[in-house]
Amino acid sequence: MRYAKSDDLPDIVAIYNSAVATRLSTADTQKVTIGAKADWFQKHTPDKRPIFVHEEDGEVVAWVSFESFYGRPAYDHTAEISIYVSPRCQGRGMGRLLLQNSIETAQRLDIKTLIGFIFSHNEPSLRLFKSFGFRQWGMLPDIAEMDGTEYSLSILGKRVKP
Repeated sequence: MRYAKSDDLPDIVAIYNSAVATRLSTADTQKVTIGAKADWFQKHTPDKRPIFVHEEDGEVVAWVSFESFYGRPAYDHTAEISIYVSPRCQGRGMGRLLLQNSIETAQRLDIKTLIGFIFSHNEPSLRLFKSFGFRQWGMLPDIAEMDGTEYSLSILGKRVKP
């Protein structure tokens, strides 16, 4: 596991795009481009809001990003995390590894609270977060619509630093 470099962006985007068609972990309904994600990538810094990648045999197969919550200074000690794993590597514990690393990193970054916005039908991700002590803090019913189906969004949170 290491901090992401700009050379990793194509792999990060490819992993993200593999999730688009599943309608399980992103509200994007079409694949994104590397160019469309360039500004997003540049806003992440190792000292405040990092992106980590996990490699196997020199290939990026999973990643996690820290995002500022709501963009207001009073929320500086809160970060949203997003985890994406290549389909061929799912179910092998990489999500657990990334989430554990995120909790440890948050404490070093003076982040007190981590949150995750997870589709309510994404049972594997909900189980993962709950297994690390995240609790459901809210739910937005039928807030997303994809392919004519409405989906609810669960808000999970964990206080990681007093």
